[in-house]
Amino acid sequence: MTNEHSDSTASPVPTDRVVEIATDLLGFDTRNPPGDVREIVDHVDDLLSAAGFETERVATDPAKPNLLATLPGRTDRTLLYNGHVDTVPFDADAWTRDPLGEREGDRIYGRGATDMKGPLAAMLAAGETLAAGDAALPVTLAFAVVSDEETGGDAGVDTLVASDAFDRLAPDACVIGETTCSRGRHSVTVADRGSIWLTLRAEGTAAHGSRPSLGDNAIDRLWAAVSLLRSRLTAREFDLDATLRPIVEESVEYYEPTLGVDAARDLFEHPTVNLGTIEGGEAVNTVPDAATARLDVRLTAGVETADVLADVRDCLDDFPAVSIADVSWSVGSHESVDGPLVDAVTTVATAVSGERVFRRSATGGGDAKTFRHAGVPTVEFAFGTDTVHAVDEYTTLEALAGNAAAYARLPAMWAERVDGR
Repeated sequence: MTNEHSDSTASPVPTDRVVEIATDLLGFDTRNPPGDVREIVDHVDDLLSAAGFETERVATDPAKPNLLATLPGRTDRTLLYNGHVDTVPFDADAWTRDPLGEREGDRIYGRGATDMKGPLAAMLAAGETLAAGDAALPVTLAFAVVSDEETGGDAGVDTLVASDAFDRLAPDACVIGETTCSRGRHSVTVADRGSIWLTLRAEGTAAHGSRPSLGDNAIDRLWAAVSLLRSRLTAREFDLDATLRPIVEESVEYYEPTLGVDAARDLFEHPTVNLGTIEGGEAVNTVPDAATARLDVRLTAGVETADVLADVRDCLDDFPAVSIADVSWSVGSHESVDGPLVDAVTTVATAVSGERVFRRSATGGGDAKTFRHAGVPTVEFAFGTDTVHAVDEYTTLEALAGNAAAYARLPAMWAERVDGR
C-alpha cells in the first residue's frame, strides 16, 4: 500500500501511534457476552477529549455505554466514523498468542485485532492527527464508539440511533470500520441483504414405530414442506432495480474466487434458503406427532420482503398440517455507487492501496443496515486480514497504516464529492 497524502488537511498519521492505540484497545477484555465495555469506553473518551473532541455518553445498559464525540469543522455537514469495542469470545488455551494483544514482527495479534479494534485504532489516530491540524476541517467529524455489535446491537447502535444525542448530531454520512477485504482483495461494502427467519411447525399423529401406517409422521410432513419451499424460493429470480445491477455485478466478481461464479451469482439473483435446525420425535420407535424447523431466507437489497413472505405462505397452503409458528425479518439496504460517500471512500481506498476496490454487498447485515434505515448514508470499509473471529486473530502494520491514511483523507475527499468536485 501507499500512504501518500495529496490534500493539505490530511497530515501523515504516525504508524507508531496507530500501533500504540491498537495495542491499548486489545488489552481490554471486552468479550461479549458479558460485554462490559465501561473501561475501554472511558479510555477512548479520554483519548478523544484530549484531542479536542466534545464527548457524550448514550446508554440503556450501564455496562454497555456508547460514546459520541464531535470535532466541529468549517461547516455543520457531519461525517461519522463508527466502530464497536466488543468482541466475540475466545478460548485462551487454543491461542498460541496472547488474545489480549501481542506483537510479532509486522503482525499485531489479539481478539478484535481485525474485527475491529485495529480499524478503530486507525480511526482514532486519524482523528487525533486531524484535530491537531492548523486549519479546521471542511466538515464536522464525529465518532460513534458503540458497545454491542457482536450480539446484535440492542445496547449499541440500536440504542444510539434512538437517542436524542444522535438526533442532535444528525450525521450526513457514516463510515464503519469493519474489515472489508478477503484474500488480498479490497472492497467497500455498500449494501446488505434482507432476511426472513421462519419457524415452521408440523402436526402429526403419534403411533408405535412398528406400525407407522397407523400414524402421521410430523417430520415427514415438515420435510416435504421444507423441500418444496426451498426449491420454489431458490428458483425465484429477482427483478432488481437498475441501481442495484452494478452492485450485484461487482459483488459476484468479488466473491467468485471464494464461491465460484455460479454460487456467487445465486447469492444475489435468487433467495438463499438455509435449513438451520429441525427437531421432532422422542424415540426411534415412535411416530412423531410434532416437528419444528427453522429456516434462514436471505434477499438482495431492493427486494420486497413482503412479496417473498407471501410466496412462503402460498407454498405452505399445500401443507395444511404445517404452519408458521414464528417469523421475523429485516429489509436489505444499499447506497448508490454514484453517491458522494461511495465515490469518496472508493477513491481514497484505491489511492492508498494502489489496487482495485470493489463496491459490493455484504452477504449478511450489521450496524450499517441500522444507520441506513435511520436515513444516514453508510458504508463499511477497512483493510485487514481474513482472521475475523479466528484463533490467533491478527492485523498487520500495513493494514493499520493504510486504514489511518484513508480515514485521515476521507473528510476532505467527501467534502469535495458532496460539493461536486
